[in-house]
Amino acid sequence: MQSGAGTPTRRQLLSAIAKVGGTAALYQAMTSLGHAAETQFHGPPNLQGARPGASVIVLGAGLAGMLAAFELRKAGYKVQILEFQNRPGGRNWSLRGGDSYTELGGATQKVGYAAGNYFNPGPWRIPHHHRTLLHYCKQFGVALEPFIQFNHSGWVHSSQAFGGKPVRFNAAAADFEGNIAELLAKSVNAKALDDAVTQEDRDRLLEALKGWGMLDKDYRYSASLRASSHRGFKRPGGGGVDGAPIPSDDLYSLHDVLDPQVWTSMAFFMGHEMQTTMFQPVGGMDMIGKAFAKQVEGLITYNAKVSKIAQDDKGVVVTYADTVTGKVVEAKGDWCVCTIPLGILGQMDLAVTDEMMAAIKAVPYSGQVKIGLEMKRRFWEEDDFIYGGHSFTDQEISLISYPNNNMFQDGPAVLLGAFARDLGAFRLAGMTPEQRIEAALAQGSVIHPGSYRKEFRTGASVAWSRVPWSLGCCARWNEETRKEHYQTLVAMDRRIVLAGEHASYVGCWMEGALLSSIDAISRLHKRALSA
Repeated sequence: MQSGAGTPTRRQLLSAIAKVGGTAALYQAMTSLGHAAETQFHGPPNLQGARPGASVIVLGAGLAGMLAAFELRKAGYKVQILEFQNRPGGRNWSLRGGDSYTELGGATQKVGYAAGNYFNPGPWRIPHHHRTLLHYCKQFGVALEPFIQFNHSGWVHSSQAFGGKPVRFNAAAADFEGNIAELLAKSVNAKALDDAVTQEDRDRLLEALKGWGMLDKDYRYSASLRASSHRGFKRPGGGGVDGAPIPSDDLYSLHDVLDPQVWTSMAFFMGHEMQTTMFQPVGGMDMIGKAFAKQVEGLITYNAKVSKIAQDDKGVVVTYADTVTGKVVEAKGDWCVCTIPLGILGQMDLAVTDEMMAAIKAVPYSGQVKIGLEMKRRFWEEDDFIYGGHSFTDQEISLISYPNNNMFQDGPAVLLGAFARDLGAFRLAGMTPEQRIEAALAQGSVIHPGSYRKEFRTGASVAWSRVPWSLGCCARWNEETRKEHYQTLVAMDRRIVLAGEHASYVGCWMEGALLSSIDAISRLHKRALSA
């Protein structure tokens, strides 16, 4: 797409889409522009012929770092991992009862979930086409279960439509499709599309609209058993004398179903990354990080706060402090794979070119806020018959996501009470953890009145802009920064190469981190052989 007089640039187009349609519409547009392409995985890297004694320092025990260490050690390199935290996984993270988490500013949360319950502050679902991650999960013995992404029974809430009350997704989506089908059928019958379609395609289109849009013989969308078969019944079919179903007669107006919250909720599931089938690890997302850590057992030095990365033509020297003892240590290696988030890396004493440092500092990070609310019982299942999936709202919390495990069980369960982005995340991040919980309860009560506060037990929140070891959730490239800085960022800077989701076109996903890691170590290995 070229920009000329009167023609919007891609950046302007994406900004307009985001303002009107929200994140779901923006993501779909980004996918079409090649910013979120399908992943490229052709199997594990082939690293043969490593020089005896060659050593690599890996910075960060997230998935990218641990995969790099696993494959490099397997190839014969001597590997050491330095990790700032006292656990593996990085953003692959789960909070459980008994855990304690302190954010920037000093606010500390002591998680009080019941035994077995957890909250995933970072990644929480795995698309079926993220083949790299699925490959290593299988190889490392990570048990996966379905993540219910698409649930027609969830709620859609807009403060500007339906009288401000939540409505079922299936009803809103069916009425959107029906209304649009009727409008298009009218256009076809009025011969408004004769310049675009042949007579044969006109007839086929009308038949398709009648079936897809649940129109009657006169191509109208109206209350009927046909429409109710998509949107739900006033009284569903049963047995015996009163078994006949009664169609719903409360169809929503065209004005209401054209509210952006309706069509962006529908479009959310159309984005390539959001299509079913999706998976989650059994027992929490951190099961992946723990499984990776077992493969590199003995290689990780925890509580290692890196402050300086130096290099010359002979090797790399990394200076770090033990955060427990305060002791300052130097680690030396021939090469370095650095997976430290860019917001942290850009503050270090780093011996790279000016161009590389400019690239590191050019990429901002998003600041999503996630809130895990533990409820005394599964009222969404017992009262609303919602099993997994999401409810969407135009409030700051953005959505509620229901747990996909332990269905029909009694006792406490944790739902995702917020996945806030953009302005909503900015506002929630400025609150105390206690205020965030209160906001999530107040806004969630609009969707589940009567049960949300009554059933609430405890909660925890993570505002990613306040996470000390990442200063954000994930890298947010745009058209200009990718063009100017991406190739510099992913290139080797003498003996240092970067890896992580920020060094991929599959940003914000674990898959991107792994793919970048494979690419980085493959190029490092090639450079090492020719050194």
